[in-house]
Amino acid sequence: MSTAHYRPLTFGVTRATLRDGNTGVHYLVADQELAPFPARLTDRLVHWAEQRPDQTLFARRVKNADGSSGDWRHISFAQALDAARRIGQALLDRGLSAERPVLILSENDLEHALLALGCMVVGIPWCPTSPPYSLISQDFDKLKHVVKTLTPGLVFASDASRYARAMLATIGEDVELVCTEGTVPGRATTSFAALLATEATPAVDAAMAATGPDTVVKFLFTSGSTKMPKAVINTQRMWCANQQQMTQSMPVLTEGELVLVDWLPWNHTFGGNHNFGMVIYNGGTLYIDDGKPTPALMAETLRNLREIAPTVYFNVPTGFEAIANAMKTDDLLRKTLLSKVRMFFYAGAALAQPIWDSLFESQEREVGERIVMGTGLGMTESGPFGIFVTSPNVRAGDLGLPTPGLELKLVDTEGKTEVRYRGPNITPGYWRMPDETAESFDEEGFFKTGDAVKWIDETDIHQGLKFDGRIAEDFKLATGTFVSVGPLRGKIIAAGAPYIQDVVLTGLNMKEVGAMVFPTPAVRQLASLPADASLHDVLDDPGVLAHFQTVVDDLARASTGSANRIARLCLLADPPTIDRGEITDKGSINQRSVLSHRADTVAKLHADELRYIIKPGV
Repeated sequence: MSTAHYRPLTFGVTRATLRDGNTGVHYLVADQELAPFPARLTDRLVHWAEQRPDQTLFARRVKNADGSSGDWRHISFAQALDAARRIGQALLDRGLSAERPVLILSENDLEHALLALGCMVVGIPWCPTSPPYSLISQDFDKLKHVVKTLTPGLVFASDASRYARAMLATIGEDVELVCTEGTVPGRATTSFAALLATEATPAVDAAMAATGPDTVVKFLFTSGSTKMPKAVINTQRMWCANQQQMTQSMPVLTEGELVLVDWLPWNHTFGGNHNFGMVIYNGGTLYIDDGKPTPALMAETLRNLREIAPTVYFNVPTGFEAIANAMKTDDLLRKTLLSKVRMFFYAGAALAQPIWDSLFESQEREVGERIVMGTGLGMTESGPFGIFVTSPNVRAGDLGLPTPGLELKLVDTEGKTEVRYRGPNITPGYWRMPDETAESFDEEGFFKTGDAVKWIDETDIHQGLKFDGRIAEDFKLATGTFVSVGPLRGKIIAAGAPYIQDVVLTGLNMKEVGAMVFPTPAVRQLASLPADASLHDVLDDPGVLAHFQTVVDDLARASTGSANRIARLCLLADPPTIDRGEITDKGSINQRSVLSHRADTVAKLHADELRYIIKPGV
């Protein structure tokens, strides 16, 4: 396996320039200028509608009468532009604006996409918000906060029956409700078809011409890990600059056909800016995947990947884990998925080495070569693309070099190095939150990310940076020793693969480091219990406890001190929830939120009061 070559892939940035600033400060830029980019993403939509009118822009499977998914329904570039103009006219007729934008509550679908394009064409911002705020939350606190922050003038949800309760609890009588299917009891409801039936007038062209680089195109809310979510302002300049940066760092996006099969939620910047914008900017096709990396929905993703061959493929580690396991025995999945794909790309959390190895094994078996697994670093406030790897030789945690036009400021602080961003892809701030905006930028105008980085190789800056955790997650033991959470969490996940989904580290102001482990469904394989046994019983099984005893012992042997020695570990049967902010929409764990909501478990773990606490036996 080690001698297998990679399917050819060009890396746009492979060299960088480093200059020194004040003590403990350095600046890093790519050795490549950012090429000109359009004033608005709308220009790219119009361009492709003229150049490739019949090519599919978006496709999604239709729903059958029994609720199952059927054949693909396609929307071409020309159809998308026509629909956007009609919808844009309807929005202009309602007098909507940045002060009264469009709020979208529901998941990715064709109507969601067309409504977003309609907003973009006429310069009316929209905000796709997290569906769990409406469907899972019981108090709707985060949705109420979103509504209060934005003061929307129109709220859309595809299925009225699913979103009616949230709408009635949070949306005032003066706000228009639009749904694709059904009506909201006791409220006037506009059908999406009515928006689409509006005839466009010259007012649409005038509104489009009035938009420019500084036009607010959309709002995307942060995950709200420590406070209520903040509305990140996304301008046309920010989005277009970032798309151009992506094409220069990842030339594969412009080298022939671009096809995505993608489930990533559009309320998150990875799915909604990075991938949604990618197909518009580069004239690609996006097949909307109604699957998701969960036990209930992964089958739909695998079905789609057996049928549609992507040219680049994006997912989070849990998704790649499921795909890796399926490809071991699914011949059609391997054949289709690997036939055209030039690059895989993961983000959101660490990708365990066993998953990586399994993917490589299937690739070599099917096509005789490996597919590059790309990754990098970014955030909602950076558009999101910021840093990307520089070669095929990617290891877990590698980030690479800054994309063209983005300047990194590396600031030494408390034994860590924080990375900060300045460039045209950086948000101007948070909507209606001037104090939070001011606090987020330093005196030189760099956005303070809170992410820590290290050099991949201190003797060769051109290899770039690797991730060193979130500075806010790191903590001190009672001895004053710093615990670097990110790298240690990655080691635990790798040591326990494939039975550890994620880990939250404990021990703030205590003598020892503890670990609270969220297991994967595969942990049931370790137990000698019936398939329908509760997870609580599974985690009490001797086979499961023995496995994690081995993991803890192995980690203890490899530790070098109290800051990286797991002195106590417990298994959690209750999964992290989005509603409590313990997990983000992209699937990454929120360390601080878990610690806050499970403070009692943390205290009992360190007081030896839990039923099963696994400690090193070596």
